[in-house]
Amino acid sequence: MRRYLRGEIYYANLDPVFGSEQSGFRPVLIIQNDIGNRYSPTVIVAPITSKPDVKTKLPTHCCLDLKNCLNEPSVVLLEQLRTLDKRRLKKYIGKLKKSSMNEVNRALAVSVGLSKFYLCQKECAEHLNQIAENNARQ
Repeated sequence: MRRYLRGEIYYANLDPVFGSEQSGFRPVLIIQNDIGNRYSPTVIVAPITSKPDVKTKLPTHCCLDLKNCLNEPSVVLLEQLRTLDKRRLKKYIGKLKKSSMNEVNRALAVSVGLSKFYLCQKECAEHLNQIAENNARQ
C-alpha cells in the first residue's frame, strides 16, 4: 500500500459537494501529520485551485508558483479542509518545498484559529536559534 506524506500533492475526486465547496477532479495537498497518514484510512487535505478569485484573497490562501510541481500558478485553499478516504487519492503530482510548507502552516494556523500559538512558537524558535548562534560565537 502507498505511503502518503504531509506536503504531498495528489489528484483527487472531491465530488459530491454542496454549495461553495471545491469540486471535481483536482489537486489536493495532504496536511495531515505522517502518523495519521500511516495508520488512518483517511487523510486530511486542502484543495488547490489554478483559478483563484482575485477579489477574495484570504489569509487562509497560500500561493504556489511553478517551482512547486504544478503546471500553473495555483492557490491552496486552507479554509476548505476535507477529510478524504485514501481511495479518493489518485495520481501523485509532487511534494511542496519546505519554504512553501512554511507558508501553508501559517495559513493553516489562521484557518483553524491557532495563529497566535503559531506566531509564538515561531518567535520562540527564532529566539532559541539566536541564543545558540551567540553561544557558538563565544
